[in-house]
Amino acid sequence: MKSILYYVHDPMCSWCWGFSRTLSRLLKSLPESVKSKRLLGGLAADSDQPMSHAMQEQIKSNWLRIEDTIPGVKFNYDFWTKTQPRRSTYPACRAVIAARLQNKENDEAMTKAIQRAYYQQARNPSDNATLIELASELGLNIADFKKDLISEKVENELQNELTLSRELFAESYPDLVLQLENEIFSIPINYNNSEVMLAQIKSLI
Repeated sequence: MKSILYYVHDPMCSWCWGFSRTLSRLLKSLPESVKSKRLLGGLAADSDQPMSHAMQEQIKSNWLRIEDTIPGVKFNYDFWTKTQPRRSTYPACRAVIAARLQNKENDEAMTKAIQRAYYQQARNPSDNATLIELASELGLNIADFKKDLISEKVENELQNELTLSRELFAESYPDLVLQLENEIFSIPINYNNSEVMLAQIKSLI
């Protein structure tokens, strides 16, 4: 049985955006015996309510901290004046699943598209209209994507992934969990050095 390294994330998690380049380096250097699997953890359930001022300020401060922590990561703060922010990331999670139904490679592609839209283009991925635009930009079958985005099938898959993330004790994102047969090990995130995480994984397998 191959070992599995779960990457637990949310497409609207700002620390996940900051981690993306280091994650890519880590996954490319994994031993052949370790299979990687992306898993949606889900930050915030559906909501039509405007995000509170306090929450907006908290997220802005997170962006500033990420910029200070991870060299080269920059955010577009126009998002806070050009859109109506909502604390709702489940629509973006569903979009990743809906894209994945057309091709498994679309999982990462849609995640990156959501991150670019949110963090660089000041577009709101809490809105289905934005997610449909992104699907079109990726060249997906839009009729299928629109149908799947609000389908019971996609909702059930999201709930399954949320449940699995809890079973893996992933409580903050991004998170890395290594499963070795019936044991699981949390791999501490290093935002700037993939070798540190790789060394720990190799020591466990």
